[in-house]
Amino acid sequence: MANCENCTKAKALKIINKYKNQPNEAIHCLQEIQECFGYIPEEWVLDISKGLNVSESELYGIITFYAQFRLTPKAKYSIDVCMGTACFIQGADALLEEFEKNLNIKMGESSKDGKFALTNTRCVGCCGMAPVVTVNGEVYGKVKRDDIKGILENLK
Repeated sequence: MANCENCTKAKALKIINKYKNQPNEAIHCLQEIQECFGYIPEEWVLDISKGLNVSESELYGIITFYAQFRLTPKAKYSIDVCMGTACFIQGADALLEEFEKNLNIKMGESSKDGKFALTNTRCVGCCGMAPVVTVNGEVYGKVKRDDIKGILENLK
């Protein structure tokens, strides 16, 4: 993935022009824009729409359907709270609330500084360690509400 600083408006327009009036190439165009920026900036959706001659709603449909596409920059730390049955029964919902409180964001959001993203996920496959939290894929098991501050402090 290229660095956002290397991607200018001119580069984005060049990518869009490569697929001009080719609505069937929307996925390829979106992939190239995302490879350049690291995500698909929402301010580019209208330009892509006009360039490819495809509706904005169709582009948003593609972007939101395929897991590979992002409308926001990827956070440095992706925090996932498992909400599978075993984790939920062991209090994962309270962990999610504690992360929201400490990060001042809601599930599905990223912090303003781009450092943290908070999501929930289904079974991680570590039911014996419930409740489970992962940070960039690293598993934290038997997490208690009191552990959240420590986890975040170690990341800062």
